[in-house]
Amino acid sequence: MRAPSARLSLVFSCLGHLYVHLFTAFYFVIVLSLEEVWSLPYHELIELWTLGALLVGLAALPAGWLGDRWSARGMMIVYFLGMGAAAIVCGLVDQASALLIGLTAIGLFAAIYHPVGIAWLVKSAPAGMQGKALGVNGVFGVIGVASAGLVAGTLIDLFSWRAAFLVPGAVCLATGLALWVASARGLVVEGVADGRPHTQAARGEVLRVFLVLVLTMTVMGLIFQATQAALPKVFDLRLRDIAGEGAFGVGALVAAVYAVGGLMQILGGHLADKLPLKPVYVTAFLLQIPVLAAIGMLGGVPLLLLAAVTVLLSTGALPAENMLLARYTPERHRSLAYGAKFVLAFGTAPAAIWAVARVKETTGEFTWLFAAAAGLALVATVAAILLPGERKRPEATAPAAQPAE
Repeated sequence: MRAPSARLSLVFSCLGHLYVHLFTAFYFVIVLSLEEVWSLPYHELIELWTLGALLVGLAALPAGWLGDRWSARGMMIVYFLGMGAAAIVCGLVDQASALLIGLTAIGLFAAIYHPVGIAWLVKSAPAGMQGKALGVNGVFGVIGVASAGLVAGTLIDLFSWRAAFLVPGAVCLATGLALWVASARGLVVEGVADGRPHTQAARGEVLRVFLVLVLTMTVMGLIFQATQAALPKVFDLRLRDIAGEGAFGVGALVAAVYAVGGLMQILGGHLADKLPLKPVYVTAFLLQIPVLAAIGMLGGVPLLLLAAVTVLLSTGALPAENMLLARYTPERHRSLAYGAKFVLAFGTAPAAIWAVARVKETTGEFTWLFAAAAGLALVATVAAILLPGERKRPEATAPAAQPAE
């Protein structure tokens, strides 16, 4: 593959990773403005994203299948154009029922990225540079999560809630058109399969790891999705003296938390490379227990610090989790395994959003939400302890640090 094509594939894949996390998180800040503009309660508005969030997970497998059978590059064009157009629709509506349709479409097109975009990146990267490409791609995912609140808050305060949909939507649409043109001119090509050898684990270990990871990945998805959905409102309720009035302050605090915590996945990748994977993975869940419980009760600067820590632990565990999944999955089924992982990671979003809405409606706060999250972290800790112990593995087969979800 020509170097310019590989570089352009990296650019478009990284932008796609940034956009998917921005578009699936910015509504949690936009909803704070819609409460006032539409005079509707928070729990009703937040639930409008439930179906879209469900599709981000459920549609990942068919999206990956189409990427394999048809064209990963073509699916990426569909992803950019579809998600951008859906966001623009959201910015033009006047009723909750119409917004529901637009948000659902965002979720449907967002489902394309993880199973298609990351696999496309790996195939398009030059031989021996897949790990570096994945590392850069992971940073862009973190930037997407961190910038969602900041972008939405800034556009709301400068213009309106509509701009928070319209501007990112137009940028995403333009990116899709750019990829379309680059593909038509032969500047971006499909990529070839990676032929590196991988070791295989015993069948009993594979089943054991599979069952444990199904549980732990589900719990990690629930914790991440519930935290992402609730933090803007938590900061709105408890940190107005720090955030000030308007959406920008809350968005900036959310951005800071995810920037500080999320970028620490680089540390998680370093630990996963240097230490046995099981202790790294277990420790991440173990430390979440007191952190999540404390978030449910505290305010002020301690709340900000602990929010960054829980994001750090969630993203810091990802390299170890992805390396475990790669180690115990036959190469011919690896794309399917990662597709299943993304179904679990994003498929938990509806349950998380439902819990956020119900706890807020019932109690007016989020103490019990984070108490439940701490309990789930305890369950995941116990499950992760059941993973097989570390085995000596050839250096050449050790997977590189993986990107954020």
